[in-house]
Amino acid sequence: MRSHSRRFVLTAALVVLALAPSAFPQVTVIFTRHAEKADAPANDPILTEAGRKRAALLASMLADSGVEAIYVTEVQRTQLTAGPLAERVHIKPTVLPAKDTASLVKAIRERKSGVVVVVGHSNTVPDIIAALGGPKFEIQDSQYDNLFVLMVEPSKSSLLRLHYGDTRPVQSQDKMMK
Repeated sequence: MRSHSRRFVLTAALVVLALAPSAFPQVTVIFTRHAEKADAPANDPILTEAGRKRAALLASMLADSGVEAIYVTEVQRTQLTAGPLAERVHIKPTVLPAKDTASLVKAIRERKSGVVVVVGHSNTVPDIIAALGGPKFEIQDSQYDNLFVLMVEPSKSSLLRLHYGDTRPVQSQDKMMK
């Protein structure tokens, strides 16, 4: 009888340990910088042909990932990058000012689980990831191919950095003409 009780307790403990990771709520946040932008108009440029291709690739990659929310900024390059994905998964992106990263962090922290996509900027994505418990890093102005997957859990966060599409640094039109 005693060995049966021990076996039961051991089995129960193993089941609890096996289920423990899924017992904690987890939010998966997929971050990318907007796709390649045109040089003009300077204040709110649209995407280049390469940028439109990258946006379509992003939609293709994430279409079946279970996206429940998409966040973009007020500028059209982030909205155009997220547009194909939003259409494909039938989600209207939430527009937040680029300078209001605190509201975005709060919105993500309020979620209990699910998959969220954030299309930001080279100077905001690293700060948002750090505010959610990820590491500090920089995105160079010529880099558009980064895809960051941040697993946000109550006690810790872990970051996976990937690259998608053409990984060559982009040169501005001015540099290509010289």
